[in-house]
Amino acid sequence: MNQKTEQTVLEQTTEPLTIDSLTNAFRACGIEPGQTIIVHTSLRSLGFVVGGAQTYIQSLLQAVGTSGTLMMPAQTWKNLDPVRGVHSDVQERWWPLIRMHWPAYDPATTPSVGMGVVAELFRTWPGAHRSHHPVRSLAALGPNAGRLLATHTLEEPFGEDSPVGQLYALDGLILLVGVDHASNTSLHLAEHRANYTSKRYVLESSAVLVDGVRQWITYSSPNLDDSHDFATLGAAYEAEHQIVPTRIGQASVRLLRQRPLIDWATRWLEQHRS
Repeated sequence: MNQKTEQTVLEQTTEPLTIDSLTNAFRACGIEPGQTIIVHTSLRSLGFVVGGAQTYIQSLLQAVGTSGTLMMPAQTWKNLDPVRGVHSDVQERWWPLIRMHWPAYDPATTPSVGMGVVAELFRTWPGAHRSHHPVRSLAALGPNAGRLLATHTLEEPFGEDSPVGQLYALDGLILLVGVDHASNTSLHLAEHRANYTSKRYVLESSAVLVDGVRQWITYSSPNLDDSHDFATLGAAYEAEHQIVPTRIGQASVRLLRQRPLIDWATRWLEQHRS
């Protein structure tokens, strides 16, 4: 967090959040021991948290207890061919070098990209595991982590066997803290299930390790560039089901069961996407 942003957070905070107050706030939102939850967070939206991301994760772990499981995105979307637009900040003449030298994805060492400070710390948390998708990995910690992450395939990163698909099978929950449904990874499962005319697959390429050797591989994957309507979809779902976000600190908070949202969102996409 840069100095100007940190000063703004301090100015907007009326009462700093601690590990105890955060844990109590999560429980008041409906988080209980034993739940399996995918978490999306904007830490700065909460205001000043004493201990930052470390305190936030410890509070969540206390709220779900040792019988609960947390999952967070750990995506590495720059591990794609530059032609996909993910390296728009570099000159096109550098693209061959990127294809030849971009580091192979390693679940243990590859940093996430654009997932936020909480998710980046969580993927390195003691006991956390991470899926093997070279672009769209997720990290999980708890008794259900193995089931959530074990079957994450290249071709269907958000399909039935993906971490979000396994969360559906477990009847898990979604926690959105300071973000709306534009950041709701689970909605890609609804995209996977929905039938609409513009749905298509594209060829993607990434650097991976095959028997310990870096390889640049090409594979088919759903086009995920059209998820511009997730915020609209989520707002419509909340309005129809009279869901009112709660608050923790300065942040709006939503705790939702994933299954009914995905079932509803699948129908919504079929009706609203061409």
